[in-house]
Amino acid sequence: MIPKIRLRNVSKHFSAGAGEISALENVNLTVNSGDFVTLVGPSGCGKSTLFNILVGLSPPDPGSELYIDGKPQPPDHLLGRVAFMPQRDMLMPWRTTLDNAILAAEIDGMPRKEARKRALASIDRFGLRGFEQHYPGESSGGMRQRVALMRTFMFERDIMLLDEPFGALDALTRAMMQRWLLQVWEGANRTVLFITHDIDEAIFLGDRALVMSARPGHIKTEVPVPLRRPRTPDVVTSHEFVELKRALLAAVEDESRKAFDAMAAIT
Repeated sequence: MIPKIRLRNVSKHFSAGAGEISALENVNLTVNSGDFVTLVGPSGCGKSTLFNILVGLSPPDPGSELYIDGKPQPPDHLLGRVAFMPQRDMLMPWRTTLDNAILAAEIDGMPRKEARKRALASIDRFGLRGFEQHYPGESSGGMRQRVALMRTFMFERDIMLLDEPFGALDALTRAMMQRWLLQVWEGANRTVLFITHDIDEAIFLGDRALVMSARPGHIKTEVPVPLRRPRTPDVVTSHEFVELKRALLAAVEDESRKAFDAMAAIT
């Protein structure tokens, strides 16, 4: 099987005054088609930087290799190749639910009439029936995230990068959104990379959970998640889930400690 995404020795350094910041160092990663891969690690380890490289917003260092479907991807060819949802929903306050949902498709060249037709056909799947004409200021946090995710799905790409999409939600809404996302993903044939700081979320959603090291970030540990799908709420209390959580917590806490010690040494 040809991997959907393959990264080889991807690095990223930034200039910082008279010095340099090493954000990523030799990241190697393989993701197969249809995988749901979660990414965890300490703050500042380069998770979002890695996503910015994958979506074409920031070029990697020379010598980095990126492949999609087995084909090398020059950095200037990546923009628009994958669908991306950043941490904030980024909804336009003057556009309704429906018009926010079609924004990426419109920018991609889909006629507005066709985009609205497709959005209306999918509105039930995203739990937005009856809210088509609501504005962001009239919607709850969970509803806004559904609109943002619908916009991301409507940007019809087979790779989706989701950067902590539920990070700002309360625990109950977050759990509901996780289950809903899996239902949508399982019927959409998309490959997903999902950043989170929540260990339970990383396990509940993913086929694999990847732990990034303290900066400069690289993939330190890969934890397979062999839990059956579809995932039900009671899985989080199972023995298998608890054992996975123990292993993942140990890896993340070790890297977080290194990151804290490095910051303490600087200050």
